[in-house]
Amino acid sequence: MSKSQTRVVVTGLGATTPLGGDMPSTWSALLAGESGVRKLDWDNIDDVPVKFAATLKVDPSEIIPRQTMRRLDRNQAIALIAAREAWVDAGFAPPTGGKPQKGMERVGVDGGFTVDGERLGVVLSSGIGGLHTALNSYDVFREKGWSRVSPFTVPMLMPNGASGHVGIEFGAMAGSHALVSACASSGEAVGYAIDMIRAGRADVVICGGTESCIHPLQMASFGAMRAMSTRNDEPARASRPYDKNRDGFVLGEGSAVMIFESEEHARARGADVIGYASGCGYSGDAYDIVLPDPSGAGQAKAMQRALADAGLRPEEIVHINAHATSTPAGDVAELASIKAGLGEDAARGAVITATKSMTGHLLGGAGALESAFTLLALKEGLVPAVANLEDMDDEVDLDIARDEPRKLPDGPAAALNNSFGFGGHNVSVAFERAV
Repeated sequence: MSKSQTRVVVTGLGATTPLGGDMPSTWSALLAGESGVRKLDWDNIDDVPVKFAATLKVDPSEIIPRQTMRRLDRNQAIALIAAREAWVDAGFAPPTGGKPQKGMERVGVDGGFTVDGERLGVVLSSGIGGLHTALNSYDVFREKGWSRVSPFTVPMLMPNGASGHVGIEFGAMAGSHALVSACASSGEAVGYAIDMIRAGRADVVICGGTESCIHPLQMASFGAMRAMSTRNDEPARASRPYDKNRDGFVLGEGSAVMIFESEEHARARGADVIGYASGCGYSGDAYDIVLPDPSGAGQAKAMQRALADAGLRPEEIVHINAHATSTPAGDVAELASIKAGLGEDAARGAVITATKSMTGHLLGGAGALESAFTLLALKEGLVPAVANLEDMDDEVDLDIARDEPRKLPDGPAAALNNSFGFGGHNVSVAFERAV
């Protein structure tokens, strides 16, 4: 059972992704089966083996003023965009730029609520941080000398930079954190945010993930690992989890942010509750820096621990947003770990999707975005279908949503979101429908 009687609710969602510049447009495109994967138009595109990626639908420079963008890495800029949307979606007054004062729990003049800054926290993760800043700044140093390097370089490249900027903008003084665990980073952020509220450290937590590292170095490195799809002739069809012809993941970029609150705090201000963030489970493979443990034991333990932390039974899980990145070995191995973690019967009762087939893989931002998708699937009773699934792998023996969105049953329901990262980091988060 949960270590605290405090229940954590989600009251706001925000995002900027390859599918849309906000959460509603992203979710709508996801349900429509649209792809955010596009050809890259780089001058040096012939120098890299993979010539496409899931780039942002709306560039942050269209939203954030140029002067501000000069002091932000791209991953920080998109985190601010997503956080602002989530904050307003939760019914809070937009930040004024000033630090909130203790005791400010009142209705704002615009009808939104403000929050006591000492009871507000941030947990916002990135797996890599400011890669563009690091590499571009080194080019400046090498070509023009140290005096031409921006004084903002270090704050822009720090993996905790996005969390810091969001914390400053919203006046979050309960703590600002950035967990780094590769592709499991923002999955861990969700778990840490839950714990902050349960432990009484905060009433409200701005929680999420961000990543923007679509760069020739990344394309070359992942290409050398033979980890990415090389379907250069048809990028939109490249990410195809569970399909026999899958050949690797597609790199994506984006940010997703959620507003977590104690249920007591949310109910007191009359907030609309999207769902419950009920528990989180972690494990480490202790196997290889890149390859997952082929037994799937660690992934199964993460799911079991998430259920235990949430106080849920395996048979209550009606949906799983799988990590499924479209790699030949990883997709079916995760299905085996789902069966081991939930038990055969319960695993067969859950509708599974793989939304990376449309968004690409956001690396450190994936867990937050897919957590938001999991919440919306429960809220709307509709699971997005896996895109590009034309010829199901013979080893797939669980219920995969394909062809069109799948309806979920009415009434109480729970779901899991899985995130697994290089280094053997395994995270599974449990969510429940608000009824």
